[in-house]
Amino acid sequence: MSRTFLALMMMPAALALSTAAHAQALETDKDRVSYSVGAQFGKVVELSLDRLNLEALVRGLEDAALGKDLALDDATMGEALTAFQQAMQQDREKGLASEGRDYLEANAKKPGVMVTDSGLQYKVVRAGTGATPKATDTVETHYRGTFIDGNEFDSSYSRNEPTSFPVNRVIAGWTEALQLMKEGGKWELFIPFELAYGPQGRQGIPPYSTLLFEIELIRIVK
Repeated sequence: MSRTFLALMMMPAALALSTAAHAQALETDKDRVSYSVGAQFGKVVELSLDRLNLEALVRGLEDAALGKDLALDDATMGEALTAFQQAMQQDREKGLASEGRDYLEANAKKPGVMVTDSGLQYKVVRAGTGATPKATDTVETHYRGTFIDGNEFDSSYSRNEPTSFPVNRVIAGWTEALQLMKEGGKWELFIPFELAYGPQGRQGIPPYSTLLFEIELIRIVK
């Protein structure tokens, strides 16, 4: 008898068991703990359901939990899990890139937002009156950086100390913006990942991240 035929025969029983499980009162501590463990695991699985076969997942769970011989050796499972993790990471990165593009597309239509040929977006909060730095200058700034969800990843304001750096030694979006600003100016920057940390990201900043900054050009140091 084929495995597929057996699975079809067992399906009504499985559905009945599932219905009974949902009707169960979960009265004991063991019931509640068991259900909670399953629910937590289910939430994790839900995030990657399109890349998983639930029948195979349940089979692996049962085999491991009951101490049965596993159908795959450690090396094969290791390769499969590594490929799965890489695919999930790629999905996440594609999602960040897509979210960033959608955000910038909508943001570009807002009043006061300017868009340069490179794709950098900025909004003048306060126009400066001093000199405009060159790429070879060093400047002193105050800034705050956030992701598009509003979470902050860096801030000189939080450290209560301005930061100095050469204009041509920071991300491309900053280098471009600073050469458009004047001393005393304060801008909001909306930087696509191509002008930030790109597809590689950096510590604390995921790949393909669109970054937002409040930046205040205090002065040109030299």
